[in-house]
Amino acid sequence: MARILAALLAGALFGLGLVVSQMSDPRVVQGFLDIAGAFNPTLMFVLGGALIVSTIGFRWVLRQPRPLFDTRFHVPLSQVIDRKLIGGAALFGVGWGLAGYCPGPALVSLGGGMPEAWVFVPAMLAGGIGYRWWSRRQAVRVENADSATA
Repeated sequence: MARILAALLAGALFGLGLVVSQMSDPRVVQGFLDIAGAFNPTLMFVLGGALIVSTIGFRWVLRQPRPLFDTRFHVPLSQVIDRKLIGGAALFGVGWGLAGYCPGPALVSLGGGMPEAWVFVPAMLAGGIGYRWWSRRQAVRVENADSATA
């Protein structure tokens, strides 16, 4: 129960931060990303603040023997930068620039009744499910090809 309450509190705090910083408003995000047009630099302070807090916070938290409500930390261990990572990051950036949403703000906007979010979130979920399906299918093909050559 404590784990669920902690997750609920963290999610609510994150959502509140997105609303206060206006990152849940796609027009503000697109204004920030439009460096050749009507550039809105206000999110620079949000990014700088997030960088400072996360740099200090991650250093402190990862020095702890384990999380408060779990047996181990769940952090990415791979440090490989490959085509898959770069392609995914590029696709994420293009989608963020076009729609003005990334997943967190889209969910906050969905809860706030923003009409664009009602289109974006189902499309985001369909894309994630579609990628997972395609990725598993590719893994099966590679596995079958490996077993055929062995």
